[in-house]
Amino acid sequence: REGASMIQFREYRIAITRPPFSDGFEITAVRPIVWVRLEDYRLSEKLKERLRERAEGVIIAGPPGAGKTTFAQALAEFYHLQGKIVKTMESPRDLQVSDEITQYTALEGDMAKTADLLLLVRPDYTIYDELRKTGDFQIFTDMRLAGVGMVGVVHSTRAIDAVQRLIGRVELGMIPMIVDTVIFIKDGEIRQVYSLRSMVKVPSGMREADLARPLIEVLDFETSEPRYEIYTFGEQVVVSDLRGQMRPREQMRPRFRGRPKGRWR
Repeated sequence: REGASMIQFREYRIAITRPPFSDGFEITAVRPIVWVRLEDYRLSEKLKERLRERAEGVIIAGPPGAGKTTFAQALAEFYHLQGKIVKTMESPRDLQVSDEITQYTALEGDMAKTADLLLLVRPDYTIYDELRKTGDFQIFTDMRLAGVGMVGVVHSTRAIDAVQRLIGRVELGMIPMIVDTVIFIKDGEIRQVYSLRSMVKVPSGMREADLARPLIEVLDFETSEPRYEIYTFGEQVVVSDLRGQMRPREQMRPRFRGRPKGRWR
């Protein structure tokens, strides 16, 4: 583009800006500083089994520079060693993976065309680095619903923010079919892991049975404790933080039934 250039040279990602886009010439070179395997992360046996056997819609979330791409590389190598066919979708191609893992970029400048080709190749897993625009999320969704195991990289400051970025881009009830595991990375470490499931129930904080509705429960993967509920209320989508509603019983104010005795002063 005019005023900016992006160059991928071996492991270096080089960004060059010049007037009128910037007020002066600037060259920024970024390179990976560490290469790790999945075994180097502190994964519980439960999470290892999930990644090995069940997780097929994985979102790797975290702020910029947190180590998301490094973890995605480790996960790609993990699947490759399991005998799976692994491909990547990147722009630019900067994942440092084995030669057996083919890295694709945007075909004729369009990732949708890359996805069409990948559906003919039929990989077991595809690493999508990274999901930014609505089109990226739609491609991720189409490939996941076609039966391809997908791993997407998303910028977010909290784990739940990665799920919220799907809201409005994907039908709410389809989100658990597309994403089953959210892994939040910060400072190169796994800080949170969430799993998603859909169900019909009365949302927390409501009492009337006729308020039951389909909703998405976001659970702490390790403890299976519900952390968030996502549902529609009228025309609004509500993301309810359950931890903010769980108060100790002794701190709850008493409710009076009927007319209280005595007089208020």
